[in-house]
Parts: sequence; structure tokens; C-alpha cells
Amino acid sequence: MTATAQPAYTRILLKLSGEALMGNDAFGINRGVIERMVSDIAEVIELGVQVAVVIGGGNIFRGVAGGAEGMDRATADYMGMLATVMNSLALADAMNRREGLTARVMSAIDIQQVVEPYVRPKALQYLEEGKVVVFAAGTGNPFFTTDTAAALRGAEIGAQLVLKATKVDGVYTADPVKDPGATRYTQLTFDEAMVRNLGIMDATAFALCRDQKLPIRVFSINKPGALKRVVLGEDEGTLVYA
Repeated sequence: MTATAQPAYTRILLKLSGEALMGNDAFGINRGVIERMVSDIAEVIELGVQVAVVIGGGNIFRGVAGGAEGMDRATADYMGMLATVMNSLALADAMNRREGLTARVMSAIDIQQVVEPYVRPKALQYLEEGKVVVFAAGTGNPFFTTDTAAALRGAEIGAQLVLKATKVDGVYTADPVKDPGATRYTQLTFDEAMVRNLGIMDATAFALCRDQKLPIRVFSINKPGALKRVVLGEDEGTLVYA
């Protein structure tokens, strides 16, 4: 990789799962993992790329499983939104403690004593100033996942790419853990992914990206340098496009 390499994108939306923050822990936030993520994001910022982040809350609370059993779905989803705020604060704090990196958390639900509300023009201003914007609390509505929040915010801010960070390095023909013969797709159209029922994102998020012609890149957050390689347009993960 050369010093003169130019990024293929100028503005991206990075979707992180809450589970990714756990590392090998049973729950919560692993400090080593979050610091490695911040380093990866810093590398991209140094290239002049504007970065927004949507993060899940599954490491703290997942509204559709476990402790939410028997609970009203809307109540469970609001608890999940609060979990994403906690994760967003932790990620932004780690970024703000790194020299040369500044982050702002914007929440879809009103908790102004903790974080500022999401206002699109303000988010765009922060991005243009080189700040990382972390979108918390999903869409602010129950029954919608953080995948949908990523697609929605990505479309709103004019992102050129939604990056879905996962535990595997792309989309495969089968589960690579169970099937050693599974092969990675380099790229797919939205229609091909739907026909093959690959489950890249939830249906609402996927349809929104397809309708807005907003491409998705699935890659491994655990692979060193993967985020930077994606931004430089290299063959990393799987690209899903219109």
C-alpha cells in the first residue's frame, strides 16, 4: 500500500454490531477491541474520508431475545436503543481521547443531558469538519433494527457506501464455519442477494439501500487493515450493488 493511495470514497457509513465490542468477553465492552476499532477509523480519517457510525446494542441488551422474553416488544426495543447510546458514548470517548480524532454522538431519541439530538444539517456540518459522527438510538422507533438505522442515516447524509462490519470477511455461498468448501462472493447485485436469500441485512434495511442505490460492503471488523482496504477500493469483503 503506497503513501499516494487515494480513497475510493469520500463519505462512508460504518455499521458496527454491539456484539463486536465484546471481543471474547461474555457481554459488555472490551477495551482492547474498542481501541483497535478506533485505530482503524483513525486510519480512514487520515485519508480525508468522512466517517459516520451506527452501532448496535446487542452486547448489552437485545430486544428480541434473552431477557426480553415475555416483555412488550416496544419496551424491549426502547431498552435496546438506550444500549446503543451507551455503546456510542464508549466509542466516542475512545475516539476523543485519541490525538487528532474528534467524535460527536447524535441520538434519535431526546436525551439532551447526555448527548445531542440528531439534526441532519448539524450532522453534515460535523462530517465536513472532519469529525466522526456516531448515530445512537437507532431510528428512534421500535420495531426497526440498527441495520435499518444504518441504511436510513446513510441515505440521509449522502454516504457513498454502507460498510457492514461482521465476524466473517464477506458473504459466502454457505456458512464457511460449517462448510469448508464455501466460497466468498466478490460482488453481488441486490437482486442476486435476494434471490439467493443471503440475509445480508434485515429486509427493511436491504430494500432501502436497494431503492436508494446505496451499495453495501460486507467485511470483517476483526481483520487488521480491512476497513482501510475497503476505503481504498481494494478487493476486501463482498460488495452488494444496484
